[in-house]
Amino acid sequence: MSGRYGLFKWPEEWQELPGFPQQMRAHWNLAPKSQVLMLLQKKEQLHATLALWGLTSNWMTDLSRAVAHARAETISTQPMFKKAWRSQRCLLPANGFFEWRGLHRKHPFWLCSGESVLYFAAIWDVYSVPGRDYYSVAMLTQQAANLRRPILLDEQQQAVWLNPASTEEELQALLAQPQPQLRERRVSTLINDPLVDGPHCLNIG
Repeated sequence: MSGRYGLFKWPEEWQELPGFPQQMRAHWNLAPKSQVLMLLQKKEQLHATLALWGLTSNWMTDLSRAVAHARAETISTQPMFKKAWRSQRCLLPANGFFEWRGLHRKHPFWLCSGESVLYFAAIWDVYSVPGRDYYSVAMLTQQAANLRRPILLDEQQQAVWLNPASTEEELQALLAQPQPQLRERRVSTLINDPLVDGPHCLNIG
């Protein structure tokens, strides 16, 4: 499961996006229940906001059960995700992500591409309390051998994913498209601790 990723470098023009947090910090080890940067479309304009990585809805009474991932194979039929699937789709930007491999002792690997920023397909929801709305997000994943990975979207696919007018057929076809080849390297087990954060997270292991 893709339970960690990093966002430590982003385009300067993002600072002009509505909602972009001006005190945005770099992170090399984002884990579920972290505050993460989310990109979404409002009235044909791209917006940015911080969101809890773990989907929460107003009907939830136990927020500790927030869901960080949604399976692409079943997202359109799962009651918890159906509303977000139809009208609350977004992107999670990242410079890369981690996955753990091994039969007995699992070791972490860092995966990235030639592009500076990757874009993961995601869905969002909002938890409202008097005077404030709290955004939350879940990452879409698909099967990759015996693991699950985030679904990466290129520029054209991002436009389809964010477009509120995209049809069910268009969205399903998008999720079924082949994923790009990624670069990977084994990194230090320091990353196993979700409280460790910094450039040293990418040290070769």
